[in-house]
Amino acid sequence: MDAQVFGNVILVIVLVIIVIFVITVLFRSIRIIPQAYAGIVERLGKYHKTLMPGLNLLVPFVDRLRPLVDLREQVVSFPPQPVITEDNLVVSIDTVVYFQVTDARAATYEIANYLGAVEQLTTTTLRNVVGGLNLEEALTSRDNINGQLRIVLDEATGKWGIRVSRVELKAIDPPISIQDSMEKQMRAERDRRAVILTAEGTKQSQILEAEGARQSAILQAEGDAKAAVLRAEGEAKAIETVFGAIHAGDADPKLLAYQYLLTLPKLAEGDANKLWIIPSEFTEALKGVSAGFFPSRDPSVTAAFGAAAATAAKAAANASKPDASKPTTRSRSAKSDS
Repeated sequence: MDAQVFGNVILVIVLVIIVIFVITVLFRSIRIIPQAYAGIVERLGKYHKTLMPGLNLLVPFVDRLRPLVDLREQVVSFPPQPVITEDNLVVSIDTVVYFQVTDARAATYEIANYLGAVEQLTTTTLRNVVGGLNLEEALTSRDNINGQLRIVLDEATGKWGIRVSRVELKAIDPPISIQDSMEKQMRAERDRRAVILTAEGTKQSQILEAEGARQSAILQAEGDAKAAVLRAEGEAKAIETVFGAIHAGDADPKLLAYQYLLTLPKLAEGDANKLWIIPSEFTEALKGVSAGFFPSRDPSVTAAFGAAAATAAKAAANASKPDASKPTTRSRSAKSDS
């Protein structure tokens, strides 16, 4: 009885050991790799294969799985690094590096700590690039610095199975004294630009005002010219109308002669120094004028009009002669000479 119980206990222990062994074998044989990760398998201490995401089987007690490698793009922000520029100024630069593991085997066996290696390589490359630039170039050439850093880092980390996709400079901080000088310079530059913009605005305003005045003068001159033309056209039409009315109407020659005679004495009015000279041919000329106005009239009427006009002209000439009773300055001077 005791032997049977002892045998049963031994059997149970053996079964338990077998179950534990089977569970252990299954646990060590089955590996599930998450998405965006990779696993390195070593068989008897030597690289065997790289496990991809999903269900994978291993040989228990022979294969060993190393820590998983993250294949996602990673962002690493490094602490500020002091960098000396070409003009011997120390600036503090914050750097951010974006990289991704493309080869899990190389990242595991080619470099012991790829994160630390990327940080140190970034620092040395940054100092080499910025060291060839002065402060102003370093502050205004961030894109150029980023591009050079990315090219150098990507080339150096390629053998480690790492691809550097982007490098960004978060901040470039010059010394405090330089910051004060730069602030004063920027303030002066802003003032200069403000003065230039103000002067440019004044210039444009004056140009527009001058252009407006020129256009106004041109329009005024054009208006005056058109008004003069219209005025001349109106006067010409008025003369034509009067001349036509004289020839078309039945005007009395005696009335016209009378109006002409009334006009002649007015010509003699004015300064006493005026002298009217009436040539002998003036009567004949007036006769010709009367004949031109009244070609179809009686010749006796025309002759009478001409004679009357000549008489009126002589009267006007006599009226314009100086008074004989009043001695002139010349006569007085002559008497004094005598």
